[in-house]
Amino acid sequence: MFARDIGIDLGTANVLIHVKGKGIVLNEPSVVALDKNSGRVLAVGEEARRMVGRTPGHIVAIRPLKDGVIADFDVTESMLKHFINKLNVKGFLSKPRILICCPTNITSVEQKAIKEAAEKSGGKKIYLEEEPKVAAIGAGMDIFQPSGNMVVDIGGGTTDVAVLSMGDIVTSSSIKMAGDKFDSEILQYVKREYKLLIGERTAENIKINIGTVFPGARKEEMEIRGRDMVSGLPRTITVHSEEIEQALRESVTVIVQAAKSVLERTPPELSADIIDRGVILTGGGALLHGIDMLLADELKVPVLVAENPMDCVAIGTGIMLDNIDRLPKRKLG
Repeated sequence: MFARDIGIDLGTANVLIHVKGKGIVLNEPSVVALDKNSGRVLAVGEEARRMVGRTPGHIVAIRPLKDGVIADFDVTESMLKHFINKLNVKGFLSKPRILICCPTNITSVEQKAIKEAAEKSGGKKIYLEEEPKVAAIGAGMDIFQPSGNMVVDIGGGTTDVAVLSMGDIVTSSSIKMAGDKFDSEILQYVKREYKLLIGERTAENIKINIGTVFPGARKEEMEIRGRDMVSGLPRTITVHSEEIEQALRESVTVIVQAAKSVLERTPPELSADIIDRGVILTGGGALLHGIDMLLADELKVPVLVAENPMDCVAIGTGIMLDNIDRLPKRKLG
């Protein structure tokens, strides 16, 4: 029994794992619940996410990745170990080769940390690839031709914008503005306008169910419950799509500016290709209502949302695993 190669989309919000020959076999939140007193891992993934904001004092639910990079090394290692053991991909005498994706502007120290965590969790050879490149491949773009492809990958912690040609990144930008920041903006807005405290999960539900970033594109409302800051008692209010558009306006402008700056630095020949082919949106943030319309309006080029935006990076790792022997050896330290 040989070990199977695996591809990991190590995201700030979710970890997706693609096993060669099987497809995407795991998609769980990157959350670990720990017992503060003993340091023991109590739950990982979905089970731990359900505990966020709902645990007694000695149990903490940690997200070990922040802004696309490892914030807590030991917890990341425990999380990867847990997921890899769960999949049962190790061979009798062999270990799997692992391909991991990381943001474009990651430092060599951060790269080493990711590589080490993967090695300790049972990988034989570790390959690192840049996220937007893998996302573009997963979205079905042929990036190996001498023509321009532009991808905007909006994840949980980072947004990566890249123009690709001949199988590599020509110009790119990575900013720490993505899904998590949107949630916290909504949370702050409700706190400011309604003097109501809500949790991260409620903020995320608002974003998914009634949120939009294109003025007038959605007119829905939703009842939310939280704790009144004045009386300290539970209270219910109704929020509207227009308010969420207002709350997210500033954050989304940062993403639009990043996309513009990448386009401004792109060679003219490739810019011409992007007008023909358009921009592809990937990552969970691509599902945010109106983001495609806003970008199309601001960049003056067609903008399309990939078919399964959440899975693009993981699907891309699968395609790259099939050609792993042809990958340039980017071995680190």
